[in-house]
Amino acid sequence: MRIEGYAVVSEDGMIADASGLLPQQLIAQADQKFFEQGLNGVDAVVHGRNSGEHHQNSAKRHRIIVTRNVAAISPVTANANAVLWNPLGATFEDAIAALKTSIRSAAILGGTDVFGYFLARYDIFFLSRIGGVRLPGGRPVFPQVPAQTPEAVLAAHGLRDKGCELSDPAARLIISRWERPA
Repeated sequence: MRIEGYAVVSEDGMIADASGLLPQQLIAQADQKFFEQGLNGVDAVVHGRNSGEHHQNSAKRHRIIVTRNVAAISPVTANANAVLWNPLGATFEDAIAALKTSIRSAAILGGTDVFGYFLARYDIFFLSRIGGVRLPGGRPVFPQVPAQTPEAVLAAHGLRDKGCELSDPAARLIISRWERPA
């Protein structure tokens, strides 16, 4: 299975402010378009309760919502395409199987613990950085941040910087592509 990560971070490696919300300063139109195109190319998305996505195709996507509020895996009654998953009670493969459809690729959307859980499994990670934005006391992209930069964390887990995937100077946005060597 192909595992892709998608995160937009501030200069200090935060994905959300201190209240856990994505601030307007981290939203760039070019990044949103890139993100949605990426999600349209995967079979499922994986995220915590605050890290969903709200795009045209969101309701149609197969999704795994990571939570500590279930023992292992539980269906989402309001969405037949979704399951709740606790990594302490079941494997990721069990969660994928619970979707009851063929899943060959998944996009990881966060939060911090979810991004961290997949560090050893990412095939590719798209790290979007918005310059000029700092979020003191915010939520880091990985548990190791801010002691380490997001780039150092990705490199320590075997991913290599393949350079700039997209740049939008007006938004101070750079999307870097990190890949695991074959």
